[in-house]
Amino acid sequence: GSKGKGTGVRFAPEGTQGHLQEGTQGHPHEGTHGHVHFQEQLHDSAVMVTQDKDGHFLVKVGFLKILHKYEITFLLPPVPRLGRDVCPLPVPNPNLRVVSVTSLPEGHSVRCEYTAHKEGVLREELLLAGHSPSHVKVTVQARVMGKGLRGVLGSLPVPPPGPSPSSQLSQFSR
Repeated sequence: GSKGKGTGVRFAPEGTQGHLQEGTQGHPHEGTHGHVHFQEQLHDSAVMVTQDKDGHFLVKVGFLKILHKYEITFLLPPVPRLGRDVCPLPVPNPNLRVVSVTSLPEGHSVRCEYTAHKEGVLREELLLAGHSPSHVKVTVQARVMGKGLRGVLGSLPVPPPGPSPSSQLSQFSR
């Protein structure tokens, strides 16, 4: 099981392109493990990473708001065919941009910026490569909601009160 440990999604305010949003925590990684940060509490928002039989990854980030920019961080387990030094391959995609790939003992932490540009279930791809000629495809899947976000979410089952350690969503500022 490569479940979403060390994962998160954060809202990036306008005009912060190229800068990392650290939030209000004292350490950049505190409070971001398995969380999606957003102002309103939305449910079903944990980041989940799964690997298919071909070795490619699917990263599900839950509900996002249309025309908002997010910073998504997720942890991929070690990929032996890529090695430890992994970098993104240039893919012309205006909606998904890799900010950094960090090699960790437990795998690779990937940080990217994502723009929710239209409604629906969106799938954006990025490619990661190592020193070998092979690469790994990572598909980021998000459910992007438009102006009717509250009405749609209002019909979902509501979990018991209190913060859930596996999914949380808060937005910095608009």
